[in-house]
Amino acid sequence: MCGIVGYIGFREAYPILVKGLRRLEYRGYDSAGVALINHDNKLSVLKTKGRVQDLENYAKDKDTTGTIGIAHTRWATHGEPSNANAHPHYSQSENLALIHNGIIENYAVIKAELIDKGYTFHSSTDTEVLVQLIEYIKKINNCDLFTAVQLALNQVVGAYAIAIIEKGNPDNIIAARKSSPLIIGIGEGEYFLGSDASPIVEYTNKVIYLDDEEIAILSRNKDPKIVTISNIEKTPEIKELEMNLSQLERGGYPHFMLKEIFEQPETLRSCMSGRINVEGTNVTLSGIIDHKDKFINARRILIIACGTSWHAGLIGEYLFEEFCRIPVEVEYASEFRYRHPVIYSDDIVIAISQSGETADSLAAIELARKAGAFVYGVCNVVGSSIPRNTDSGSYTHCGHEIGVASTKAFTAQVTVLTMMALAIAKEKQTIEEAKYLEIIKELQHIPDKIQKILDLNDKIKELSLIFTYAQNFIYLGRGYNYPIALEGALKLKEISYIHAEGYPAAEMKHGPIALIDNEMPVVTIATHNTIYEKVVSNMKEIKARKGRIIAIITEGDETIKAFADHYIEIPSTVECLDPLLSSIPMQLLAYHIAVNKNRDVDMPRNLAKSVTVE
Repeated sequence: MCGIVGYIGFREAYPILVKGLRRLEYRGYDSAGVALINHDNKLSVLKTKGRVQDLENYAKDKDTTGTIGIAHTRWATHGEPSNANAHPHYSQSENLALIHNGIIENYAVIKAELIDKGYTFHSSTDTEVLVQLIEYIKKINNCDLFTAVQLALNQVVGAYAIAIIEKGNPDNIIAARKSSPLIIGIGEGEYFLGSDASPIVEYTNKVIYLDDEEIAILSRNKDPKIVTISNIEKTPEIKELEMNLSQLERGGYPHFMLKEIFEQPETLRSCMSGRINVEGTNVTLSGIIDHKDKFINARRILIIACGTSWHAGLIGEYLFEEFCRIPVEVEYASEFRYRHPVIYSDDIVIAISQSGETADSLAAIELARKAGAFVYGVCNVVGSSIPRNTDSGSYTHCGHEIGVASTKAFTAQVTVLTMMALAIAKEKQTIEEAKYLEIIKELQHIPDKIQKILDLNDKIKELSLIFTYAQNFIYLGRGYNYPIALEGALKLKEISYIHAEGYPAAEMKHGPIALIDNEMPVVTIATHNTIYEKVVSNMKEIKARKGRIIAIITEGDETIKAFADHYIEIPSTVECLDPLLSSIPMQLLAYHIAVNKNRDVDMPRNLAKSVTVE
């Protein structure tokens, strides 16, 4: 969740570190800080509660010189957001400064032992415990910093990505990771560190992805050295980034979220590119073809995910069961990993994650692999942990997503799941050829149809003004659109802080209808499909109780227009692709309500983009 940046080279480090923090601020924005070794070999730490801009304001009259430094933007885990709990953390002697993502689970035991040895602590964080432990080990073993880090990491339990620098040693940064991402950028005579590629891509496209329990020594004018905590030296594998700098700029939009909503026609074309042939008659996913026997003979499919990705997984359940005739279970990764699930060796486990670094999903993957299941990853970030820890998978190719509330990543995940279902069904021969071709053809038209909905942005913006001060919302859908009701409610909660709940429309009668009155906005997805008449009946039950209906309807639907309070028309499509269209007005409505309420849309309170801790 937090963001790490590091630099060592020939340039002044501070401007690079601050720009990197701005690029990573979507990962955490409770506090920010930098540690620098200046030209006199003095180590200084500058940090403050708040955003990166607060750090810049604080540092204006401070010494920020030096060509080596580390920096951090925090999402609070241990200890509330405060100056004391902000990173970097000094060791007791102030000879070391360390930044850390993740959670050290046995920090309390280590802290108690260090207190007994005379160490004092100034924060509530597990990170300060780690830097004190490293200094203690360095002192009692009379060893260098690398050895001290290696010995310390053999004592800690939990997840970490760390970077540490040492007073009087301006030529080295030590970095390490376990279950939390860390990337090294390779420049000409300089090195960069990042939690992801966003602070690196401006300077180089050559990177090393650290693996679990690896420690990197970044030294001036030397090749990077990678050694495990078990003291096994590794040969670094340098890869090329696929990200480009334009993905990190707002491009004239007021928020990244709005930019990413409007990018969806293009991102879905990218997602389908090379996977649907030019003639529009076949879907090919190499991850399916290379392992087709696994999918053909699968006993069942288990989908594990969190948040918005879990909603995409629910749509995948409908797709796989309808077209592939394989039973599917969709699980929250955080629950799956702890409830002793029954996993068979002929199960397929699909892990869905935008970042590819979601801690709960990675733990669930490990559990599934130990049980002998075949694990397939669906994620967006090339080189992230999930692709490197699964048997096969598919990238969504939707580009870097910065807005904390996922939009384009969600529709890309649904598109990949749709193509997976079609590819598997074709191999299993469980789908009629005519239906197969119809869905492929319609899938190719989805980007243009999304653009038609985006053209309604001004209308949706105007509609949002009516509901800006609502305190509760209900979202309803059935069939393929039920997960979209859940997703719509989540979007509103995430960025506007309005309480909202999603339900299957038919379940209103089983309790939630008690909430309906003339103050309750009810967003109902009522597109033309096999259960359209049922949804219309559910909506009339709401109107009979004076509920205020915002209906998402198929173009030309005069029936619902006649009694809905407000409506948004979307193009017609085949039923299984409805979610790709009905999700767009949900995203826009939530966005505009949040803007009306002056919320920080891209960085909503208490949230972070990449959830790398439990």
